[in-house]
Amino acid sequence: MEPPCSFHPCDEAVIATNDDASDCKRCAVRLGYWKDEYIGYFVRNQDRKAPEINRGYFARVKGVEMCVEKFLKKTNGDCQIINLGCGFDTLYFRLRDTSHQVKNFIELDFPTVTARKCYTIKRNKALLAKIHDEDGEVRLSPTDMHGPSYHLMGVDLRNLDELDNKLQQAEVNYSLPTIFLAECVLVYIEMQNCKNLLKWISNKFTNAVFVNYEQVNMNDRFGEVMLNNLRSRGCSLASVEACVSLDTQVNRFLECGWTGSRAWDMVQVYQSLPEAERQRIERIEMLDEGELLLQLFQHYCLVVAWIGELFQDIEITCVNVVEKRMSWLNIE
Repeated sequence: MEPPCSFHPCDEAVIATNDDASDCKRCAVRLGYWKDEYIGYFVRNQDRKAPEINRGYFARVKGVEMCVEKFLKKTNGDCQIINLGCGFDTLYFRLRDTSHQVKNFIELDFPTVTARKCYTIKRNKALLAKIHDEDGEVRLSPTDMHGPSYHLMGVDLRNLDELDNKLQQAEVNYSLPTIFLAECVLVYIEMQNCKNLLKWISNKFTNAVFVNYEQVNMNDRFGEVMLNNLRSRGCSLASVEACVSLDTQVNRFLECGWTGSRAWDMVQVYQSLPEAERQRIERIEMLDEGELLLQLFQHYCLVVAWIGELFQDIEITCVNVVEKRMSWLNIE
């Protein structure tokens, strides 16, 4: 095990990205991009975001949901979900409103984030009712929450001893099929710590899938501008060297003992979504900056890695060539 990691100067800026992402998701939900009955409990912000931001978050949320749906169908719910850097994500609550049930749902983030999430859940009966059931109690501390099949815990993902301890508290089953979710999380962890984390997971779990959403193609001018904007907010991308291309994204997992990995940029992910759904959301707002949306999609990706054979046939899209015409983006 690696020694505990001290608090990094950039951690506060990284923690603040949760509020930014949650605000963006709240805006898109209010406009009707997708349904989420629970995000409003965590985010009160009413600020309107640019249309390309709303479409970008739509693709992000739907891309991750697509992978989760495929995983749940393969396992028939006999599985675990572990949400790394969960922030104010509402996936657990949304799943409870569907026919999908899982054996264990674990959420992890910095203690300052989980403390706020615990407080919000505790004071809203609609949220607490999803965690509590007739046969089980909900145990609470300032930063942690434990229900019969839901666990929310504060932890530094760079500290593997602490992570191991927290997962044991959540009664994790290392042999049960498990899907890890990470949305713009690994990129903020220093390269060596990130490798340690991915190697640790690949050694501990016998049948696992990792769904990673984050930046890609960061070596061009657009990527440089993104990096500078983040640095100006005191937020550096500590693992940006893994975000150079889809190949570097894939290789990060292969080098850490994962059986296989595949990656798609968000142009491909967006194109893979049902046409009727794309047409619906494209009618919500017209784009003034279609080129900007295309560039955003080209600089984010969805990566799926697996241990074992459960997810080796994962396919998101058969699209290999991006059409030069951009009519599918509703760009004139």
